[in-house]
Amino acid sequence: MRTRGSLRLATRGSTLARRQASLVQEALEDRRYEVELVTVDTTGDQIRDELIHRLGKTGAFVRELDERVLEGDLDGAIHSMKDMPTEQPEELVTAAVPERGPPGDLLITPDGTTLEDLPEGATVGTSSLRRRAQLLAQRPDLEVEPLRGNVDTRLEKLLAPALQAEHQKRSEADKERKGNTGNDDFEPEFDQNVDDWFDGLSELEKQALGREVDVEYDAIVLAQAGLERSGLDHYVDYQELPTSTFVPAPGQGALAVTATDGETAREIQSVIDHPRSRVETTVERTILAELGGGCIAPVGIYAILQGEYVHATVNVFDQDGEESVTGSRDLPVENHAEAAREFARDLADRGAAELIDQARDESDDDEDAPEGK
Repeated sequence: MRTRGSLRLATRGSTLARRQASLVQEALEDRRYEVELVTVDTTGDQIRDELIHRLGKTGAFVRELDERVLEGDLDGAIHSMKDMPTEQPEELVTAAVPERGPPGDLLITPDGTTLEDLPEGATVGTSSLRRRAQLLAQRPDLEVEPLRGNVDTRLEKLLAPALQAEHQKRSEADKERKGNTGNDDFEPEFDQNVDDWFDGLSELEKQALGREVDVEYDAIVLAQAGLERSGLDHYVDYQELPTSTFVPAPGQGALAVTATDGETAREIQSVIDHPRSRVETTVERTILAELGGGCIAPVGIYAILQGEYVHATVNVFDQDGEESVTGSRDLPVENHAEAAREFARDLADRGAAELIDQARDESDDDEDAPEGK
């Protein structure tokens, strides 16, 4: 079958990034394009011990990919939209926004415990300022600790303590069983020996069993789209957090293909752009750009296209979830971008700008602090 042409697209090298890029690749190949994915290492992938909001200020997961496109080495780059700075080089456009995945967050626990039922003072892992503030707004008693790494790494850190404790108990039970060989009155604690139990674990659980953990998490929070695209959602217990109170990050669940403004960008848009997803994410990112929050403030923005209107919900918090400015508005779809800017200005006047300035000052203070502080 004759192809329309060939495209070389940049992607980050993480497992999740490659899986997400393959979704774009498959969509283009279904429309008779030949697509090569080119892995590009980013600053965000290289720096393992930095918090997400600090990396996000510089576009650490995006910049190197787009530079390869601007230099003419590659035809485009595939991004997770929530990683993208709201400001882009003038020569670069968002060529396509494929159909968005689920936008919300999940609370993941070793045993399916809900947020409401977590014990007092439970430790929850996330490096997102937004998720931290939203968690503390609902449960001020929680201890929210930083958590970085790929999706599988984060899950392993969550599952490791319980699995390691179980392994220890079963190993001790095996020794007791061997010491009571021939004793008809002995009743073993477990039906399986430790080796058979291990063989029945998933690959994720086996990896978790050997992981060293500094912090024991009672729960972690991840994006639903990321967990599903990683193919690991069937191996863990989770609760879907409501988007009404855990308002997602702008663009969460959406992918974006950037390219230089021109024929290639127009071709990509014509074959894989999803108009509804583009409108919704345009509203979210326009509000974010007008507020100036970027990744340095706890901001949730979620837009849903409903007929002739786009229903937009915004939550802006301080870092501890104690203060907030929230609002919802139906924006006319025919001028959704300008209506989004007006909505953002109104929120800024209501105190959102003050909270974002406060978050920016606190972030700058963190960067200026001596190492170890």
